[in-house]
Amino acid sequence: MRNWVLLVIFLGVVGCSTTTVKSTDITPLKYASSDVSEDKLLDIGVIIFEPGIDELLEQDNAITLPEIRRAESRFMPFRLSETLQQNGSWGAVRVIPNDSSMVDLYVSGEILHSDGEKLEVSVTVKDSSGRPWYTREYEEVASRYSYDDRKRQDREPFQGMYNRIANDMLKFRDRLSSSELARIRTISELKFAESFSPEVFVDYMVQDSKGRYQVMRLPPDNDPVLQRVRQIRERDYLFIDTLQDYYSSFALEMEGPYQEWRRLSYDEVVALRELRRESRNAMLAGAAALIIGVAAAGSSDGAVRQAGTVGVLGGAYLIKSGLDKRTESQIHIEALQELGGSLEAEIEPQVIQLEDRTVTLSGTVDNQYDQWRGILKEIYVTETGDAVPAASAN
Repeated sequence: MRNWVLLVIFLGVVGCSTTTVKSTDITPLKYASSDVSEDKLLDIGVIIFEPGIDELLEQDNAITLPEIRRAESRFMPFRLSETLQQNGSWGAVRVIPNDSSMVDLYVSGEILHSDGEKLEVSVTVKDSSGRPWYTREYEEVASRYSYDDRKRQDREPFQGMYNRIANDMLKFRDRLSSSELARIRTISELKFAESFSPEVFVDYMVQDSKGRYQVMRLPPDNDPVLQRVRQIRERDYLFIDTLQDYYSSFALEMEGPYQEWRRLSYDEVVALRELRRESRNAMLAGAAALIIGVAAAGSSDGAVRQAGTVGVLGGAYLIKSGLDKRTESQIHIEALQELGGSLEAEIEPQVIQLEDRTVTLSGTVDNQYDQWRGILKEIYVTETGDAVPAASAN
């Protein structure tokens, strides 16, 4: 009888479940502790996130398709840029395809995990001088109320995470002096100028052993070449603003199907976890029943021997039940993959109209921006004529 008492206790233990309580509170967005003059407000470029597809493909039970991650890598930077704009503590905040655009502050990220229930990203912030501000990992678990139309507010389920990123950036910036902020903006302008006219501006800065820029001297504010560079930079801003229309339209079109995918994914992830728990417990209980049943089957007591036979059969049934639940969990994974495929099908490349051409923005936005920078250099050479060679000869 002692064996059967142990079996009952064991089954009672593995049958227990753990309840996870999720908070519905979100981190509030903070604002600057002091005013910063407009000429020292830093312009931010939020770079398209790394989707983390390589790590995703290495997971045996991944429930997110690479197509979803690629879409999220464009959606999340836009949401972060909106959050940064809301607190009014920065200059222009734009989503940019890569770090070739000359801005004061770069924000890059990588998606580590995203399944509708939990979002985890790694974020790196550095300024134009090359100085890193910080690299941190952020994680947030969505409440079940986030996807309940009867209870949730009209907000991003993971807004608290975006607020924390914005708060950390503001906290770091508030530690910088007015002169440090001005220096960052100066370096941004000189780097842009050097990219168009290295012969003229190469001596204005140097890089130290860590790759950080130091300003050695400044051109006169009324320098004609600098004035032309500033005009070119304004045109570059106009094109980047056009890209914002693309990212905004992309996020708007993605909002509906993506929110629905996350809601369904949330339910599936919770169900999947429960199925795996039940599968594990059933198989553990089955194994225990088999071991105890085999031991009891060898008893000289006929009643115990008969009970042992029942235990063996019961254990085998529990193991089979566990395997069946694993098969059922695989069906949930396949359902999520189908949802991901339908989401990707609903998101199409956007076509935007420029002054002299039509540009299709899709997965090759980087190439489009590189082509635009080439056009800007042609415009610069046309407008400056022999200005660059003459200046470099002095």
